[in-house]
Amino acid sequence: MEEAGQKLKRARERLNLRYRDVEEASIQIAERRRNDDFIIALSRLADIENKGTVPTIFRMYSLCAIYRLDVLEVLEWYGVDVATLPADALTIPIERTHLIGFGSEVHGDVRVPLTLDPGADLRKTSYLSRIIQRWGKLPLVLLNGLDMKNHRYAFIGSEDWSMYPMVKPGALVMIDESHRKIASSGWTSEFDRPIYFLEHRKGFVFGWCALNGNQLVLQPHPASPCLPTVYSYPEEIDVIGQVSGVAMLLDPGKRHRARA
Repeated sequence: MEEAGQKLKRARERLNLRYRDVEEASIQIAERRRNDDFIIALSRLADIENKGTVPTIFRMYSLCAIYRLDVLEVLEWYGVDVATLPADALTIPIERTHLIGFGSEVHGDVRVPLTLDPGADLRKTSYLSRIIQRWGKLPLVLLNGLDMKNHRYAFIGSEDWSMYPMVKPGALVMIDESHRKIASSGWTSEFDRPIYFLEHRKGFVFGWCALNGNQLVLQPHPASPCLPTVYSYPEEIDVIGQVSGVAMLLDPGKRHRARA
């Protein structure tokens, strides 16, 4: 298998660039960026191509700019697949609730069902694994066609029990930023009542909300161990949006007991 340094060497040779050309081009980039870390000296370029030396992020940027390469592809040459970033993040529990910063520019493929059993009745509860006839890969960039401009995503912290058992610790939630006004009525049960995602000085919180003058009361689920919290609104807390979707595992209590 061809090493990353050799791939960079072939990219340079395709453009008929000498070591000196690359060094001079990197100096121009360093001058534009006002940072000498972007400079690639002759000896350093030789080490990158022939000795397996891993370039710094600054030199990698310069090489990609000079050779017209996709920096994400070059990272893959060095064994760093950016497409696995969200999946790796899922394996690391974070106690505090937080927004997700992964952008739509993350490349990669996702396995999706391509063919379903034509006799399946999707109006009924079904065992999905048995009605999927064929799986395939869909490039993640194609998902950009969905109307997601008003939505953000967040993880509920592994120690955030404020809406348990309705929304459990470790859940992934979708936030509709177009719904930021606190509703005072319009629901018939706790399942219809809007759940809001909010930011304050020390981090992020979510739950039911009620406004009382200039005070916002954050109300946890009555079955959770958490107590209501009062904030001055909008001085101390900001509404990011309304939770519009939830994906979660079923027994975080088991993990919680094991950790305790």
